[in-house]
Amino acid sequence: QVQLVESGGGLVQPGGSLRLSCAASGFTLDHYTIAWFRQAPGKEREGVSCVITSDGTTFYADSVKGRFTISRDNAKNTVYLQMNSLNPEDTAVYYCATGGPEPVGRSPLECYRYLEIWGQGTLVTISS
Repeated sequence: QVQLVESGGGLVQPGGSLRLSCAASGFTLDHYTIAWFRQAPGKEREGVSCVITSDGTTFYADSVKGRFTISRDNAKNTVYLQMNSLNPEDTAVYYCATGGPEPVGRSPLECYRYLEIWGQGTLVTISS
């Protein structure tokens, strides 16, 4: 069964850190583009970070640049999102996604365009 399972969410105080994990099963992650999205209450889903595997091209949303880092451990077939200096605006359900053909272009829109496999999400709440 092909699936992604996120974990690592929780309640953190402003200024704190969290590391989200996204474990893949039923397929190998290292062949595919990987990405993290988030959806805050009452807002549309937004792309947080995306990596094109073939050449390592990486994108981050402006709101998280310098604070979040996407990475992967191929041996564990897992993708991570390290989140530092968290603030209340980072509160959201975070989803990982992967799969689909390699993006043709090199832009955030292209990176996010072809993703086919999604996890169920993990809730991150930033509050004092």
